[in-house]
Amino acid sequence: MQTCPVSNLPVTSKHNWKSVPAGADYVKRIDLIGDNIFHHYVESDHPITLNSMSIDLVNRVLEESGIKDAPLYLLWDMNNIGNISYQYKQGINNIVYGSGLDFKVVVFFNIDESCKTIIETFAAMAPNTMTVLLREDYRDAMTTLLEYRSGNVSEIQGSQEADEEDTMKNEFLATIARISWLNMLNQKIFLPPAEDPFYPYFKAIDHMQEDLRARDENHEKELQHLKTESEQKLSQKIIQLNAQVELGKKEIQRFEQEKAALKSRIAAQEMELTRISTAVGEKASTLHMICDQIRNLDIEPSNKQKILEQCHNMIETELTEKRLKTELTVGDSEFLSKLQKKHPNLNQRELRASLMVKLNYDTREIARSIGISTRGMESIRYRMHRKLNLDKHKSIKTYLSELASEMI
Repeated sequence: MQTCPVSNLPVTSKHNWKSVPAGADYVKRIDLIGDNIFHHYVESDHPITLNSMSIDLVNRVLEESGIKDAPLYLLWDMNNIGNISYQYKQGINNIVYGSGLDFKVVVFFNIDESCKTIIETFAAMAPNTMTVLLREDYRDAMTTLLEYRSGNVSEIQGSQEADEEDTMKNEFLATIARISWLNMLNQKIFLPPAEDPFYPYFKAIDHMQEDLRARDENHEKELQHLKTESEQKLSQKIIQLNAQVELGKKEIQRFEQEKAALKSRIAAQEMELTRISTAVGEKASTLHMICDQIRNLDIEPSNKQKILEQCHNMIETELTEKRLKTELTVGDSEFLSKLQKKHPNLNQRELRASLMVKLNYDTREIARSIGISTRGMESIRYRMHRKLNLDKHKSIKTYLSELASEMI
């Protein structure tokens, strides 16, 4: 086990008595010297800024070393520490005033000039139960700490009795620290007599405290105004959302009514389709019977053939009509409505022909369905091509398919 070269006390160092702050490139460590002296230092090969203070590392050392209810002493090595952030200062305040740890003496050493005023400020605002000292190096710091721990400090105190200037300096730094570090904007500022050379400095602090207090009051008013404004906006948004919810309920109710009406309409159409299918079947059966009877007639064969062809055409027309009515959907009705709005110059026969083209019926079936010849159907398709304003290279079928796909 290592021993301290100044005190000859044992030094306990564990691999987990360290802390690596998030995003930092240095390591904070604590060694235990003897049974209640903490040696705090950082491992870094370049000057760093202390950004965050955590009590977790101190508690870990206390727990694993078994220290309970004992006064604590701290050697704080400031080597390679070039600055201390405001967040770190807040962490120091939390440990000093909020952790319950009983640090009797804290000695800083190896202090860079850039940090000296910060350390002096901390020393000035430390509570009376804690002595904070600044020393040059480890030997000087350890020697001083041991003397304070032993109670043999009367000679040191006598030799370092502060004169009036040091007293005023400490009071000045402590006042600044209480305002800046602890946000104590309502503390009473110590003001020396007006003729005192330090009076302007403390009066300036007094004015600064008043300004900061006024700024905080204005900030609080702004926050309250923003809060009130936000609550009003939130209330208005809630009213709007509630209105939208009610409107949504009405829309749902209307859709449900439309759905019920559509179901009723579909049921009626299904009944009509059943009736039509039955009637078509009966017509086709009757036409087949007539065909059989015609075949048995003793008439001119050519006349008989013409009559039979007409009967077969009638049968095919009825079957095409039955298939067309069976295939029709709500989407087909919407398609016809859109086509009619877009091309109001189309007549009813052309609209029916357009629907059958979309449903992939051939020219012969379409002609029979609308009661014209195949040649007549070709003339209708020619006129439809012009009415739809189609390029000569674009077919009616392609155009109608594209129009139907736009509805999906």
